[in-house]
Amino acid sequence: DFPDADLNFSYRLQQMTSLKVDPDARVLHLTDPDLADFPMIYMEHTGFMELRDEEVTRLRNYLQNGGALFVNDFWSQHEWDGFEDQMKRVLPGRGWTDLTLDHPIFHSVFELRGPMNALQVPTAQFWNPEYDPRDPNSHLSRVFRGEGSENMHVRAWLDDQGRIMVIAIHNS
Repeated sequence: DFPDADLNFSYRLQQMTSLKVDPDARVLHLTDPDLADFPMIYMEHTGFMELRDEEVTRLRNYLQNGGALFVNDFWSQHEWDGFEDQMKRVLPGRGWTDLTLDHPIFHSVFELRGPMNALQVPTAQFWNPEYDPRDPNSHLSRVFRGEGSENMHVRAWLDDQGRIMVIAIHNS
């Protein structure tokens, strides 16, 4: 997906919202000295990431100083567990909140309605063109992504004031 997905995300965010972003995106390492200049960072395929100690510290500082992390495109319970293990190193003591469709994030730019799985987007190469959302036996993806990949989740780590620090869209 890299760098096309990242570039497309930046471009679409600029195009479809009032947010002012660089539509050309920028690739950073967590250790980049300019990291704090960016209010949000985006990661994908985080299920197997292994953060070095310096990256853990930098990401912790970034998040505690008001930065936000958006994570997307990782599938299965196995990948969730790998991602969660690394994030527990970043912010020990924090826990995930499952966001439901009544959360304001689903109504702030576009009105997104459920059920939650109706918002699930498969990876393009795994999309099942025969999928019928009215048929409970129809599958969105034509490839099984592993145990725990059937249902989409939107989870967040909140700061002490209830603001989103990290948002993870899992199984989508």
